[in-house]
Amino acid sequence: MPQTPISVLGAGSWGTALALHLARNDNEVRLWGRDVTTMQTMQSSRQNQRYLPGIIFPDNLTATATLAQALDGVRDVLIAVPSHAFRETLRAIKPYTSSSLRLIWATKGFEHGAQALLSQVVEDEFSSALPNAILSGPSFAKELAAGLPTAITLASTFIEFRQDMVGRFHNDKFRVYQSDDIIGVQVGGAVKNILAVGAGICDGLGFGANARTALITRGLAEMMRLGVAMGGKAETFYGMAGLGDLILTCTDNQSRNRRFGLGLGAGKTPEQTQKEIGQVVEAASNVAEVWQLAKRYQIDMPITEQIYRILHDHVAPAVAAKELLNRSSKFE
Repeated sequence: MPQTPISVLGAGSWGTALALHLARNDNEVRLWGRDVTTMQTMQSSRQNQRYLPGIIFPDNLTATATLAQALDGVRDVLIAVPSHAFRETLRAIKPYTSSSLRLIWATKGFEHGAQALLSQVVEDEFSSALPNAILSGPSFAKELAAGLPTAITLASTFIEFRQDMVGRFHNDKFRVYQSDDIIGVQVGGAVKNILAVGAGICDGLGFGANARTALITRGLAEMMRLGVAMGGKAETFYGMAGLGDLILTCTDNQSRNRRFGLGLGAGKTPEQTQKEIGQVVEAASNVAEVWQLAKRYQIDMPITEQIYRILHDHVAPAVAAKELLNRSSKFE
């Protein structure tokens, strides 16, 4: 196992679950969050009482709100913050990192306002030579933290770094599939959240399993069209980071994006539903980015378009669903 510690930046449910897994897998882990009181409480209570209560931190996991402490002597940094805070986090760590830095992220989405892949943000803030990787795929924080079996995709074009990260993560309960398709894996991770909102709306409207299954199937086609147009590989979307993550997020209520859609389908406002969930709903901020990309690449993405209209043009979910159903018949 690697001897140098690894930092996990972002102490929400997903960041904490990843930190727990890494620590259990014999890595020394530094978990960082920006709120001083919260991180002091985590360190003293040895658990994340808000998101993962009762799951005790191993001795080799340290919680801190100080970046200097989190990054001291660290080569590998894992970022698990929301997409809107991704660039800000990269800029914040610069004074504390060395030329040996290697970066991996579990953040899903595009940069807000720029429609940029997060790999492009990394290149912009550091360089194309910085070893980097993406961790994505079907996984819920509570199940990972509980030690339940999980499979995920780790994508990187830096072979040595990718294999080192497999060594940090892989064990008999956490299976890592390797990929070099950094574009496809990122597109899949972003678009599946939007489709999960659509699946939630379908169920909130009472449309049933037939409609949900149709939405997932046609949603996969939308995801693949955009991903391939942006330079991803079609086969990526049939794997863990595509179809696997899409099924998970669209069908289980642990998904906050699905729960967001359920609330909308039940007649609640986006603001009310977001407040009830109490965590970042990536699709709410990313649907505009994906819809802009669809127009830029001239890709037909009718489900994404209707989710955008619901959230930005205040179209009623039932009206948006009717427009989808009234589309003319096409060959698959």
